Amino acid sequence: MAQFSIYFVRHGQTFFNLYNRMQGWSDSPLTEYGQATATKVGRALANTDFDYFYSSDSKRAIDTAQLIRQAASATEQPFKTLMNFREVFYGYFEGDDSSRTWSLVGRQYGVTSMHELLEHVHIDQTRDLMREIDPWHEAEDNAMYWERINQGFDYLKAHHDHHQKVLVVTHGTTIRSMVARFAPEIDITNGPKNGSVTRIDVDGDQIRVVAYAQDLADVKINQHL
Repeated sequence: MAQFSIYFVRHGQTFFNLYNRMQGWSDSPLTEYGQATATKVGRALANTDFDYFYSSDSKRAIDTAQLIRQAASATEQPFKTLMNFREVFYGYFEGDDSSRTWSLVGRQYGVTSMHELLEHVHIDQTRDLMREIDPWHEAEDNAMYWERINQGFDYLKAHHDHHQKVLVVTHGTTIRSMVARFAPEIDITNGPKNGSVTRIDVDGDQIRVVAYAQDLADVKINQHL
């Protein structure tokens, strides 16, 4: 039974984040602030002995992971991309204004953001709602999304054990979704900030959220991680 810890880091701020655009499988570069945040995270985690580094195959996640490795003096540690931990695919709505998109997805609730929509529906339902109104029906529904995320966890379980520590740079809605599934008691209406860390411990089939969306600027939280 595999036992290891996963430190999920949300990538640094991008231009789509700054401009409030839907950013799933579409991509945009890290801003200077986003790059600085990634470096800050690496320095804060420099004393954590990671056995392996991963990121989704989105460039914003790869760039964040490389900056973290450099700042943590961990460039000799192995690194691999896993497409399984990409962000949700928003289909027709990729790159669209976020407020416009969520006002369409959550029209019946009169909302303009995912934050507001999550006060009415579970995060899993948001994917089905989006695919339903996508004119091309290309957006990922919940079943499609979890199929690839579960495959990602299966890969990590097959390759890690013995209380190893791995770092995975991934995405905001993906982190929210995992926490909602494995720790439903945690309030995810406020999403993880860019550069925040969420720790999940795996013990065979048992998956436990140890910390959610923790800001490494807080020394006490850093020690808890």
